[in-house]
Amino acid sequence: MPRKRDYDLVQREACRALVADTRPDILVHLAARVGGIGANRENPGSFFFDNLMMGVQLMEEARLGGVEKFVAVGTICEYPKITPVPFSEDALWDGYPEDTPLYEGRPYGVVAHAFDPRDFATFRKLRALPRFDLAILPADNRWSWLARALSIPWIVGIAGDRPAHKNWPVDEVVPYSSVPTAFCETAAELVEGPATLPYRTDAWPAPSSHEKPAIAGSYAVLHVGASSALKLWPAERWRALADAIEARGLAVVWSAGPGEGAIIDAIDPSTARARIAGTLPLAAMWHLIANANLLVCPDTGIAHLGRVVGVPTVTLFGPGSQLICGPGEFFANMPGRAVAVDPFPCRDQTVQFFREVAWARRCERLYGEGALRCARARCMEAIDTAAVMAAVDDLTS
Repeated sequence: MPRKRDYDLVQREACRALVADTRPDILVHLAARVGGIGANRENPGSFFFDNLMMGVQLMEEARLGGVEKFVAVGTICEYPKITPVPFSEDALWDGYPEDTPLYEGRPYGVVAHAFDPRDFATFRKLRALPRFDLAILPADNRWSWLARALSIPWIVGIAGDRPAHKNWPVDEVVPYSSVPTAFCETAAELVEGPATLPYRTDAWPAPSSHEKPAIAGSYAVLHVGASSALKLWPAERWRALADAIEARGLAVVWSAGPGEGAIIDAIDPSTARARIAGTLPLAAMWHLIANANLLVCPDTGIAHLGRVVGVPTVTLFGPGSQLICGPGEFFANMPGRAVAVDPFPCRDQTVQFFREVAWARRCERLYGEGALRCARARCMEAIDTAAVMAAVDDLTS
């Protein structure tokens, strides 16, 4: 295998010499300047230049040298942060690689380090940091194994995670709240001391963004996508809601996640209203939502972002729990309303993050036919447009 000391492929002459010296029938291009997501963010120009020059120059010299087949290998850093395994090339455009830019202002003193279990370079970057003294696991205790691999001396997690091997490295387990509690308060119970002060928007500085959508006038963002088909609201009700909101004097901006443009098309095939379907990184999405007069969305990540930026937010709850995923005491001062039909017959599971929680009422069934699945989002279909508009009027009046 050729080495850099023999052929520096950033140089065109080295690419030509490599092809001439080895005379391959098939050339598999694996050479790259690498370092993981963090290194790419810190050195974007040099990483881009070196990898571009190596790729295009070697490919061209292979063509000129009569190489029959040229195979170029990419990197998982190109893929969205959450991508189903095994990877498919089609998933490349389904989202943005990383969301740590939301933490660039160090809210509450937090310094975020990107970690992707599919990218060992991100683990090496964590290992290179000064040793942490404490690991706090607010959700899934499987990350206790990562904490142990990082030689963290004390690991705290919530009791009851399943299967049991996820808990083996945990030094201290704290019982899940025995009374109905929002998850933000449940997570806070992992740390001893008085309750923190209620959230204020100035505690989380807005991230910088080169892509700040320019929407003229007053507008409402209707984010129609969701992490599950069971959280989607019927298309005709979104249309009716959009008409009613426009009648109140707000322009409507359709929004959805990566790969969800078809959801918007089914709701509103016209091009009269602005639409954003997975075309903005999260930092730009922050500014779109922060400058809006209203956000309406299912119980999904965008609802939490609306809470953080402080925009009036109406959240539609279907299979999820408006109590567990609600504002709790910490976000109580943020303007928001929840809309749900509660109780609902099949929102009957008492599981939260693989733990049995007696008071919880959720539905974790997957979409589809068969056991432990649900083929139709009846809990979302039960929410009518009038109930959502009543919440909008109550919130914005």
